Amino acid sequence: MTTHYKLWIDGEWTEAESESRFSVINPATGEEIATAASAERVDARRAIDAARDAFDNTDWSSNPSLRTRVLQKAAVLLRKDADSLARLETLDNGMPIGWAKRFVLDTADFFEYFAGLTRPLEEKLDEHSTVFYEPIGVAAGIVPWNLPLKMASWKVAPALAAGDTIVLKPSSQTPLTALKLGKICNRAGCPKGVMNVIAGKGSVVGAELAGSTKVDKVAFTGGTETGKEVMRLASANLKKITLECGGKSANIVLEDADIAKAVKGSVFAIFFNAGQVCTAGSRLLLPERIHDRFMEHLIVETEKLIIGDGLADPDMGPVISAGQMEKDLEYIRYGVEDGAKLVFGGKRLDMGVGRAGGFFVEPTLFDGVAPEMRIAQEEIFGPVLSVLTYSDEDEAIEIANGTRYGLAGAVWSKDVSHAKRIASRVRAGTVWINTYHGAPKHAPFGGYRESGIGRELGLHGLREYLEVKHLMVG
Repeated sequence: MTTHYKLWIDGEWTEAESESRFSVINPATGEEIATAASAERVDARRAIDAARDAFDNTDWSSNPSLRTRVLQKAAVLLRKDADSLARLETLDNGMPIGWAKRFVLDTADFFEYFAGLTRPLEEKLDEHSTVFYEPIGVAAGIVPWNLPLKMASWKVAPALAAGDTIVLKPSSQTPLTALKLGKICNRAGCPKGVMNVIAGKGSVVGAELAGSTKVDKVAFTGGTETGKEVMRLASANLKKITLECGGKSANIVLEDADIAKAVKGSVFAIFFNAGQVCTAGSRLLLPERIHDRFMEHLIVETEKLIIGDGLADPDMGPVISAGQMEKDLEYIRYGVEDGAKLVFGGKRLDMGVGRAGGFFVEPTLFDGVAPEMRIAQEEIFGPVLSVLTYSDEDEAIEIANGTRYGLAGAVWSKDVSHAKRIASRVRAGTVWINTYHGAPKHAPFGGYRESGIGRELGLHGLREYLEVKHLMVG
């Protein structure tokens, strides 16, 4: 019998008022693994009211000791339930089980880290002026399907540490671990109404959260166009916003790079989680002098990748849905039409399991990509790599900064000082040197330009959930 998941509102499991529900699909097989209650605007309002009441009429925001205990206990429970949560994440999202387990443990680490940041912050400016940081109020967190539990923790942990209450809306494609997180926070001692989780359509539930005048802050991770709509709706009461949106990250290899290390890093940069991360190194920039040698190694390394059901812990699992698979294949067609050279992959893989055979796309390499091509400008969010060639470092920087995004990037070189100088010219919120995809819990994460507004993680992330008050004594 298929498991059914309800909404988590005001410390209780509850059905949507309309009693409507949707199917949750395993992308490795195309088969239903669960159903979930589908919230409507009325349910979102119930959750907002619960969060509002908990903020206004309990001591949650003024009791840092309680918040510390709750966050610490949640970390303990997450680690205790790590195996079952990881399996659920893999069934729901398709990611390799090894990475799913790592992300559950990362989530526990985030809660533990923010448990140490619950004490009131203040800054003494001079003998007359002091700056205090106070909880904002009710926060809304809207998270995507690509790293479901980890992205949820990036919203929930700092919000709770700050003393806010929160309504979390996971993607309808991957709601299961987020709903479990609501119950875990309850088991950890979270008072009723402080943590609420509701699944439903973004155009309905997400819009209600973003536009509600009872919500004081909205934190969104997802596509840039949706982020712009969230920003528009949030203007209803000028609520604070954090937007972590799209990316088209440039992965720059310099002539003196360790080729073996840079090749492995470039494969990981694009094919990790089937390319379904906003920081994916989807544009590989190679200098003319080492291009041919690098490409030979890149193709060999890509050929080694094991593709399969995430429960078997392959190198790469399926993409999230039939719709995402078709989008990826459409962009592959665009690449061919625009004159790029398809040198590896480019097709759907039929794994022969489930009623739909799962949603698998071959890891795909395009060479000879021009900066203006669609596959070099638009976020694909799939396992498709565009290789561009540059003649000198000024051209590399021009290409790297030549999109509307600015989320992340990387530089590969044996000369770290030189790499740092190149990195300083890349207009992006995170630039890695001789590595890729790291996001330490204490370091700020976010983007320039149309990749977003604000920062997550670390003290910068905590302050996104706090108001700033200046107190002056005459």
